[in-house]
Amino acid sequence: MLPIDWIVLIGTLVFIVSYGVYKTRGSKNVQDYIRGGNEAQWWTVGLSVMATQASAITFLSTPGQAFHSGMGFVQFYFGLPIAMIIICLVFIPIYYRLNVYTAYEYLESRFDLKTRTLTALLFLIQRGLAAGITIFAPSIILSAVLGWNLTTLNIIIGALVTIYTVSGGTKAVNVTQKQQMGVIFFGMVTALILIIQYLPQEITFTKALEIAGASGKLDILDFSFDFDNRYTFWSGMIGGTFLALSYFGTDQSQVQRYLSGKSVRQSQMGLIMNGFLKVPMQFFILLVGVMVFVFYQFNNSPLNFNPAATKAVAESQYAPEYSELQQELEVIQDEKQQISLLYAKADDFSPQKRAEFKEEMLELNEAEVRKRANATEIISRASNTVETNDKDYVFIHFILNNLPRGLIGLLLAVILSAAMSSTASELNALASTTVIDLYKRSLTGERSEKHYVKASKWFTLAWGIIAIMVASIADLFDNLIQLVNIIGSIFYGNVLGIFLLAFFIKYVKSNSVFIAALITQTVIIGIFLMDILPYLWLNVVGCALVMGIALFLETFIKTSEKLPLKNDK
Repeated sequence: MLPIDWIVLIGTLVFIVSYGVYKTRGSKNVQDYIRGGNEAQWWTVGLSVMATQASAITFLSTPGQAFHSGMGFVQFYFGLPIAMIIICLVFIPIYYRLNVYTAYEYLESRFDLKTRTLTALLFLIQRGLAAGITIFAPSIILSAVLGWNLTTLNIIIGALVTIYTVSGGTKAVNVTQKQQMGVIFFGMVTALILIIQYLPQEITFTKALEIAGASGKLDILDFSFDFDNRYTFWSGMIGGTFLALSYFGTDQSQVQRYLSGKSVRQSQMGLIMNGFLKVPMQFFILLVGVMVFVFYQFNNSPLNFNPAATKAVAESQYAPEYSELQQELEVIQDEKQQISLLYAKADDFSPQKRAEFKEEMLELNEAEVRKRANATEIISRASNTVETNDKDYVFIHFILNNLPRGLIGLLLAVILSAAMSSTASELNALASTTVIDLYKRSLTGERSEKHYVKASKWFTLAWGIIAIMVASIADLFDNLIQLVNIIGSIFYGNVLGIFLLAFFIKYVKSNSVFIAALITQTVIIGIFLMDILPYLWLNVVGCALVMGIALFLETFIKTSEKLPLKNDK
């Protein structure tokens, strides 16, 4: 990175942090600190909701997901618009009518304190883990760029985002997220335009899509019921709807965003905005990843995009073997460039010849995948600590090695802005849930507004430290964006089922729900550990299970109470 990149990167981040601190200094009461004074207009709510979900993981992992697996991941979001409509019609009016600060306050009025506390704790566990991962993701980026220690970077990034979140609470999060989303949209559009310009002159955007399609990267819809395939139309529509209902309807990091709206209507319009824009936004980010794939059809790429993995092999006894494999890959890539160009010009050939080019291109792609798999084995032998999965490094490799100076700083600012926006929302929600649902309700009772604002700031700081600790012990999973969604899916179905029982089935009482929730969480963790179902379906199973067990227990209790007692003789 050149000085201009550092100026753009540091200038963007310092402006966002300083602006957030300046605009929200001096929150005097809990209403201001936790609900932002209920001043947010619908577009602020919508952007804040989008920014909370669009973490650095989205812009780091999603292009890498598309590079390796294509556009099918977009099916994950198909259920989101349906969930937005249900939340607007059911969840938001109830939350506003009860004037709650957190989603879990409602559960005490419907059930009892222990159910509220259990649900709040489930949220704190899964969101606390997710907050650590959203810090860890950009740390990987800067570690690759600077060669700095990951733990040091986790501390720096975590401290940076904690500063303005502690200072201004919800209002600070809302204010800064508008600037962050502006940086994000501008940066990603710029990246796509540049990728297309970097393609050979005869490869238009339409031709690039044809090449991607011929390589299977544009296969979006999968209507199969194959449970071995994580992303299908049905898992997205059913599992995705349940996940989105849980996340946007019961996760305090999202609920807090739209509870800051000026009115019920403003909050509803903000969520509808998110419902309309989220799927196209994810489609666009995946398209960027597909275009990166097309770019590397005409440009050589490394065996593994993780620079730490390449360095580990280079310093080991396996360096000659790895170097030979890299040369073999370059031969394949040279052939692939020629075939890709021929396929792009295939209109000049017969349909049979066009089919032959496509078949040869697919064979070369498969050969490249095999070489990369061989490289992974060599890396594993060279070091058992370095990460061999390189999906999360694909996009950053492209940025660092191909973008003009200055734009590298901008794209890094995009990813770090996304990290700051989502992490700030999570810390803000974790602190407010801890204060309102645990500290105030069960430990201290009524104190002054000033006391609870101060407590919220201290708990924000505490959760910031915890998130940094989680980030410091985190490790790459199959893919970071999948890891966050897996963690959520383990807990979300259970929590959603509790809320649906509360909203719609008045017959069920607190004891049945509490016992059912404990049983369900244990079962879902067991299903996940045994790898019985794809993680998206855990949301459906968890929701159905807690509702079914609660109904059974309630019916059993009612039946037992009605049975006549036998007199001893």
